[in-house]
Amino acid sequence: MNSGHFFLAIIKRDLLLAWQQRGDLLVGVVFFILVACLFPLAIGPEPKLLARIGPGVLWVAVILANLLALPRLFASDWQDGSLEQLLLTAAPTSVMVAGKIIAHWLTTGIPLTLIAPLLGIQYGLESDTLLMLMASLLLGTPTLSALGSIGAALTIGVRQGEMLLALLILPLYAPVLIFGSGAVAAVAGGLSGMAELSLLAAILCGTLFLAPWLAAIAVRLAVE
Repeated sequence: MNSGHFFLAIIKRDLLLAWQQRGDLLVGVVFFILVACLFPLAIGPEPKLLARIGPGVLWVAVILANLLALPRLFASDWQDGSLEQLLLTAAPTSVMVAGKIIAHWLTTGIPLTLIAPLLGIQYGLESDTLLMLMASLLLGTPTLSALGSIGAALTIGVRQGEMLLALLILPLYAPVLIFGSGAVAAVAGGLSGMAELSLLAAILCGTLFLAPWLAAIAVRLAVE
C-alpha cells in the first residue's frame, strides 16, 4: 500500500471509529453550545457589549471544545494496541498522523464551524461578521487539530495526560485565537479583517507542514 492509499485508509478508518463512538463527538458539540449560550445569560442583553465580546467568546469555546476531543487522536489506538500495528506498515508515520489530523478536523472542526454562525446570531453579529467567523474557523480549526496532534502524541500513555495536554497545547493555541477572533472583530468594526485571515492561513500552512513530522517522532518515542 503506497502512502496515498494509506493516508486515505487512515482517514476512512478514523471516521468510521468516530461514527461508532458518535456520543463522544456530541460531547464536544454540546459543550461548545453551552459555553456560547451561557455568556449572554451572565452578561445581560446589552447589544453593543455582546457584539464586542462575541468573536472572542465563540473562539474560546471552539478551542475548549477542540481540546476535549484531542485525546481521541491516539489514546484509543494506544490502549487496544492498534497504534503499534499501524507503525509496522511501510508508510511513514507522518502519513498516519496526517490522516488522523484530517479525520479529527472533519469530525470536530467542521461541526463547530457550521454551528458557530448560528450561535453568533445571539451576540448580534451581522451577516458579514458571521461569514468572517466561518472563514476564520475554516482556517483556524485545522491548525488546532494539527497543533493538538503534537500534544496528544507527547502525552500517549502518560498518567493524567489530559491535564498535561491542556498545559502543553493551550499556549500554542494563543496566536490562532488572537488572529481568529481579531479577524472577526475587525469586520465587526468596519474593517476588512484580511490581514488577520492571511496570518491564519500562513500559520495553517506552516503547521500542516511541521506538525505531522513532530507528532510522528513523539508517537514513535512513546511506543518504543
